[in-house]
Amino acid sequence: MPTFTYIALDNKGERTSGTASAQSRTAALGQLAAQGLTPVNLSEQEHPSQSRHVRYLRRISQTHVEAFNRELGNLLAAGVPMDRSLQILCRETSHPAAKGQWTAIHEDVAGGMSLADAMANRPGLFPQVCVAMVRAGETAGFLDVVLGQIADFRSRERDLMAKAKGAFAYPVVLSVLAVGVIAFLMTYFIPRFSIIFADFGAALPALTRGIVAVSEAVTRYGLLLGLGVVIVVLLARRALKSESGRLAAERMLLRTPVLGRVVAQFALVRFCRMLGTLLGSGVPLITSLRVAREAIGNQTLADAVRSATEQVQEGKSLARSLAACSQLFPPSVVEMVAVAEESGRLDLELKRLATVYESELDRRLRMLVSLAEPALLFVMAGVVGIIVIGMLLPVFTLQELIR
Repeated sequence: MPTFTYIALDNKGERTSGTASAQSRTAALGQLAAQGLTPVNLSEQEHPSQSRHVRYLRRISQTHVEAFNRELGNLLAAGVPMDRSLQILCRETSHPAAKGQWTAIHEDVAGGMSLADAMANRPGLFPQVCVAMVRAGETAGFLDVVLGQIADFRSRERDLMAKAKGAFAYPVVLSVLAVGVIAFLMTYFIPRFSIIFADFGAALPALTRGIVAVSEAVTRYGLLLGLGVVIVVLLARRALKSESGRLAAERMLLRTPVLGRVVAQFALVRFCRMLGTLLGSGVPLITSLRVAREAIGNQTLADAVRSATEQVQEGKSLARSLAACSQLFPPSVVEMVAVAEESGRLDLELKRLATVYESELDRRLRMLVSLAEPALLFVMAGVVGIIVIGMLLPVFTLQELIR
């Protein structure tokens, strides 16, 4: 029999926790209700004997989550009741893991829990922004519209991430190829030439001696060098996991001449789109700012937005508060936000700004890649060319070496 872990409130409003054994989630909710407890969180304990394969099946892609939001919104817009809509989604879903999660959500809602609370119990599937929008939609009575907006929002976010990753895919592949070619030359090509040059017994040009020395060091201490690189990477990853190391890396990235501006603009697009979507869904401004801040993806810039949120709470306008973070919000953006605040069209203006700056970000990424490709090719050709010239120099004076 499944065992459920619960966190609930008793009749006095005090928080309590424990476990309950029941055939289903609905039965467990019934047990808690019989005890006079109001569940806040109810989750099924995973049995230790479950295999890794079963745990892997529980992973659900964001594509399935987006389809769940969009289809649920369409059903509600067509006048289908919530309980019936969730039953249809559970029945029509073919993915085993998704079916299990949608069934659990249906049981939560059927047991009296709001859809927003049911989603909040699954933060791995439904981010905070989705929960906040659903909660506002349930309160205001336009949940079907909000669910469609969430699906559109997640789709645009995924497209934006795909553009960013795709833009740097070719430079990364080219860099790996360059390292592989140079490693091949240093460990296979040059040592064979070195044997030929050693038979002549004459002094080699300085460039050739330097290349041969590097090749011998790589060949002799290659494993130690590889181990050193692995250790450095592991230490760097460990440092980036700490708050101080991550902040230092973010500040250094933001100070980088070209890349820093791309990072800031990427954060601006995500922030404007999320804030505009939240405001358009009826979420209060302060709550929207707190949720949208988490979407920035850069703690240094998020801290600046936190300061702006505090200023808004004190009664200052949003535009004036955002102006303090000039690295994320250029003067032109602040001016347009100020005009939108006065006209009462802040949500629409923020979405428009996100679209405009996303197009500019796309152009900037294309320009960055177009500059990176020839630069990497030039560096690769330069290094390989120096190696080839260094190894051919003795051949040009072969007659002297033979004498």
